[in-house]
Amino acid sequence: MSRLKVGTENGADIEIYYEDHGQGQPVVLIHGYPLNGRSWERQHRELLGAGYRVIAYDRRGWGESSRPTLGHDYDTFAGDLHALMEHLDLTDTVLVGFSMGTGEVTRYLGTYGSARVRKAALLGAIPPFLLKTGDNPDGVDGKVFDGIKKAVLADRYAYFKAFLDDFYNTDKLDAKRISPQAWQASFNVAADGSPYASYACVDTWLTDFRDDLPKIDVPVLVVHGTEDRILPYPNTARRLPGLVKDLRLVPVEGGPHNIGWTHPEEVNPALLGFLRE
Repeated sequence: MSRLKVGTENGADIEIYYEDHGQGQPVVLIHGYPLNGRSWERQHRELLGAGYRVIAYDRRGWGESSRPTLGHDYDTFAGDLHALMEHLDLTDTVLVGFSMGTGEVTRYLGTYGSARVRKAALLGAIPPFLLKTGDNPDGVDGKVFDGIKKAVLADRYAYFKAFLDDFYNTDKLDAKRISPQAWQASFNVAADGSPYASYACVDTWLTDFRDDLPKIDVPVLVVHGTEDRILPYPNTARRLPGLVKDLRLVPVEGGPHNIGWTHPEEVNPALLGFLRE
């Protein structure tokens, strides 16, 4: 529907595409890798029906946003979100991120504060810090991410096939949870994304959010699948209680990474109940 200029590359505008629907308290939806803003389909309808104003945008490099070769880092991603919040003059906002989008929410609140934000929700959370280091023994070995980058460079379409199979746990969930057509729709979005962003985004997954988390001073809901193969529950969401002042953790038993699609009957009531409180 609309585009917002957030920068330039070699004289060309870098624009963020967003859609803004409904009235009421604003809810900003921030998608995961390798999808776009329309991947919130099963939440978007429910939020509109409950009387919220729903804004969803495409991260730079994906969907209908510009596809630059710069700015693929969480400081810039959070800056893009900040520009959108300022442009729309949003207040009393609920930020809802999925997967990579949880990084935007966390870095935004850590950098820009909560003056425009009332609550936040993280689905399939990437914080606190995914990379295993000396002071982060509960992270994931860096060799895993080196392998991912090699796979993307070798054949990103083959990589997306394997990635999305684990994104939805297709070997365990039946077609009622993830149909072949829904899987294919995700693949189409991934394949259409920027080849550069497909690779560059992998390094952003290793962002350390531990300094951002104590700065969050709004209520936070975390919903995470216990069988998430992309961002494993023990390495991510299960570590968050105690790192944020006011945080509620809702595990989805047997849920894969994209629980918003596969388990809306659990995710949507948890989200809407949190918003109503």
